[in-house]
Amino acid sequence: MFTTIDRYILRQFLGTYFFSILLILSVAVVFDINEKISDFLKPEVPLRAIIFDYYLNFIPYYANLFSPLFTFISVIFFTTKLAENSEIIAMLAGGISFKRLMRPYMFSAAVIAILTFLLNSFLIPPANKTRIDFQNQYIKNRKMTYDENIQMEVQKDVFVYFGSYNEEINTGYQFSMEKFDGNRLVSRLTAVRTEYADSGHWMVHNYVINNYKDMKQEVITGRTIDTLLHIQPSDFLVSLEDMETMTTPQLSKYISRQQERGVGNAKLYAIELHKRYAAIMTAFLLTVIGLSLSARKLKGGLGFNIAIGLGLSFGYILFTTATSTFAVSGSMSPWMAAWLPNFVYLFIAAYIYTRAPR
Repeated sequence: MFTTIDRYILRQFLGTYFFSILLILSVAVVFDINEKISDFLKPEVPLRAIIFDYYLNFIPYYANLFSPLFTFISVIFFTTKLAENSEIIAMLAGGISFKRLMRPYMFSAAVIAILTFLLNSFLIPPANKTRIDFQNQYIKNRKMTYDENIQMEVQKDVFVYFGSYNEEINTGYQFSMEKFDGNRLVSRLTAVRTEYADSGHWMVHNYVINNYKDMKQEVITGRTIDTLLHIQPSDFLVSLEDMETMTTPQLSKYISRQQERGVGNAKLYAIELHKRYAAIMTAFLLTVIGLSLSARKLKGGLGFNIAIGLGLSFGYILFTTATSTFAVSGSMSPWMAAWLPNFVYLFIAAYIYTRAPR
């Protein structure tokens, strides 16, 4: 059961959180309109699409993206006000322990964490698709239609390679397909050009097949052959924005499929998947740090606490960016890249908590 004080803190926490989101995103929308006004004024861009396809999906995306920052600042803002009004001191003097005082904070953090995870996993991805489609159509087309040095395993012991692929003409160049029996190469098909037909079928032109059997080599040449590869261009023509359009189950399935095929971009998607789960813990950590920092009445007041809060928040963002870079380069696993900032901030939270007023 929640006491009157619990309900008061819940209202203050969640009210400040949603108000800060509304305030900051209102400013962000104004700046975004100013940046894109020349694109929006084009006659082919309908006003309805700007409002409902772009901004209606822009707002939840950025609200969720910066949710940890909003959480941290909200806790620091209203808790500092409580401390300045001696309300924290009164609560502690009235027999409420600091641990008990944390209960409504942790409940509020749980509400934010669950809401953030559900939005990030199921609701925002389809909204992102609409927003990104609008950007590609009317602002700047970033849809990936060309790639180079594509290599993947299409089925067990069968590997394909494209020197380059252009989706606009459905054509790949410098194509090769190799079949292995264990570590032994049994067949190699090479071609100057290949075209995607449909349903995994590829038309290979001017091909050469080398079959290796019993220390002998058989060479077969031809003009055109229909080959079933069990892949399609969408399997390798994937931009970084595409992972933002995938729900968490879709992202997990995509990662498994790409890892089986040996596609290098699977690491980026694995980092995104682990970040979605790590964000749950982040809400609790930043709440504990924010409360422990702000509960003591300091000479610097609100400005000092917000300065520390912003420093820790941006430090967390930079730390996350750095670990993601290490994971992409292969120096760190995607799981560690997503969770290491939380583990470091767990120790920071524990240290600051021990110095909080009792």
